[in-house]
Amino acid sequence: MLADFFILLKQELVVTAIIFLLLFIKLGKDRSNETLLGIINLLLFLNFASGFCCAQDGMLFNEMFHTNPLIVLEKNILNLAIWLISLQSYSWLKTHKHVIEFYLLLLSTLLGMFFMISSGNLLMFYLGLEMSTIPLAAKRQSSEAAMKLIISSAFSSSLLLFGISLVYGTTGTLILSELPAHLSANPLQIFAFILLISGFGFKISSVPFHLWTADVYEGAPVAVTSYLSVVSKAAVLFVFVSVLYNAFKPLADIWYNILFILSLLTIIIGNLFALRQDNFKRFLAFSSIAQVGFILLGISGSSQAGTASVIYFILIYVFSNLAAFGVVSLVSAVAGKEKISDYKAFYTTNPLLSWVITIALFSLAGVPPTAGFFGKFFLIMAGAGKGNYLWISVAALNMVVSFYYYLRVVKAIFMDSNEQPIAKLSIPNYSKLALIICVAGIIVTGLASCVYDYIYSLCSGF
Repeated sequence: MLADFFILLKQELVVTAIIFLLLFIKLGKDRSNETLLGIINLLLFLNFASGFCCAQDGMLFNEMFHTNPLIVLEKNILNLAIWLISLQSYSWLKTHKHVIEFYLLLLSTLLGMFFMISSGNLLMFYLGLEMSTIPLAAKRQSSEAAMKLIISSAFSSSLLLFGISLVYGTTGTLILSELPAHLSANPLQIFAFILLISGFGFKISSVPFHLWTADVYEGAPVAVTSYLSVVSKAAVLFVFVSVLYNAFKPLADIWYNILFILSLLTIIIGNLFALRQDNFKRFLAFSSIAQVGFILLGISGSSQAGTASVIYFILIYVFSNLAAFGVVSLVSAVAGKEKISDYKAFYTTNPLLSWVITIALFSLAGVPPTAGFFGKFFLIMAGAGKGNYLWISVAALNMVVSFYYYLRVVKAIFMDSNEQPIAKLSIPNYSKLALIICVAGIIVTGLASCVYDYIYSLCSGF
């Protein structure tokens, strides 16, 4: 029994152990940032590697916590993203005054995400969600962005909590596995469900709940921006799929229509606003909004293929977005430039970084043979299972629109002239390793069909 407890809570316990270890290091003798980053990156790699062993089904705490091999995979995708973000942020963190505090906050949010993903109870989900959000705002370098994040997060959390209270009032239970038997689609339950959808919409930056995203992304340090864009969003999407497919399956016709509207608005508006951005972080913010629209399309499939396509695309999104943010992070830390116009003639001085960001943008755009093409293909095919070909056609046309603004950046890098291009950058070994992993991931996850097949096999319960 005790062994099962430790196995089921393995990933949470490992992260907790790292947090306590960092606290002990903080209380000990002073160490250089380079030494601290070496230790922390090793710990994060071990955290990621530990996720590949001892995955099993089980529940704890009266169904408040549950896990299975699919949930373990989802958490390990987040572990991989955290490790890559840490590697990429080396240039910024080596001059940072509060390296350990940064990681304590980051790992605290990760722990909250783990409990959120494993939640079998709406109350546990809410507590995990709050734990995964509040520490992100504790950044002095970006107080305005932090305030916007706090306000938007508080508003979305209040909607979620109000929706949860109404769900409990109309069903008499907060346990997700018991909800389907008590849902009758009466008006109060539908209203409560809309509140829940709205709360999720804020967290994943779907239109019209996206207004905070670009300002927060621009104001936060690149490491925090990439974390918000990839890890935070991925965790909420994992939970969103599970909640819709399992707890609210009796309301499938209602949430399908809601997803139809949200997806089209998110894809179209995300693309239109991305067209006119010059700040790279704002550009990637609206790009990520458009990507969420495609994910909502895949979720609408309400099938095993829908779940598999969403998880597969998020894995691809981790590699693609972090490859782009890795280059932006390096340029921002060394050269202090974040505008797309600053990247004109970037290829003349930094050919390697130019190819990395180009491959990443091609993957985000869905250009074959990058993994992003296959990811969007599976999302569209999952959505096509419902036969809504108007939706599929609009999504496909918007992929063409996205080619324009992604290629606009590639054109600036390779073809535009610049009297003062960004100087040649020295790439730290940690950052170089992260970029190699991201580019390899973009290629391998697209060409190796076994990746999708493995994810699909884990989704057999949906």
